[in-house]
Amino acid sequence: MNNLNKTPHRRFNILTGEWILVSPHRTKRPWQGKTEKSAAEIQPDFDATCYLCPGNTRNSGEKNPDYKEPYSFVNDYPSLLPDTPEDNYQNGLLKAETESGICKVVCFSPNHSLTLPVMEVEDIVKVVQIWKKEYAELGGTQDINYVQIFENKGEIMGCSNPHPHGQIWAQKSIPTEILKKSKHFREYWKEHKRSLLGDYLQQELELDERILEKNDHFVALIPYWAVWPYEA
Repeated sequence: MNNLNKTPHRRFNILTGEWILVSPHRTKRPWQGKTEKSAAEIQPDFDATCYLCPGNTRNSGEKNPDYKEPYSFVNDYPSLLPDTPEDNYQNGLLKAETESGICKVVCFSPNHSLTLPVMEVEDIVKVVQIWKKEYAELGGTQDINYVQIFENKGEIMGCSNPHPHGQIWAQKSIPTEILKKSKHFREYWKEHKRSLLGDYLQQELELDERILEKNDHFVALIPYWAVWPYEA
């Protein structure tokens, strides 16, 4: 195994059944490409031009309430629409079909200057609680079969507003990546009567080589089959 960590090899992704190419020797190459400076701009607690701050009017004409805790609303510019009529297209090898769903925005805090990792723990708990609430409500909606909670953070990731917020996409179909993982979860449970991720997590905790942070409730780690060095 020591030799593997120094030479090109493949690692098996237990969630998808796919092999990932790893080239550890590539980390020694000199880097003269693009570098990013740390964001030094200090944001105000409230921005009158921000469409996510409490009491401000969004581009849609809707006015935000004067919220004091995490606040969610239907995205004014959603990637998915609930009333999309069913349709499909096929022409030889070209194939497409409509997709419906609901997209929501979750404002983590009324304070424009914060980001999730610097918020107080009790305020982060409130964000997790609204995630749970939205997940249950959207997941119980007719024609919704998958709910994804996520955050695009930073300009380089395409985040359009610095106000602390994330998104929720709920859609009719189940994404291909999730279908692949679900298949392997079921197969592992059928054979071992145990959770695939539970067993994997236990092994990682024993090895203690890729753990970033852990407490009584969460573990953050770099998966063994990570495609990128910073993939957590």
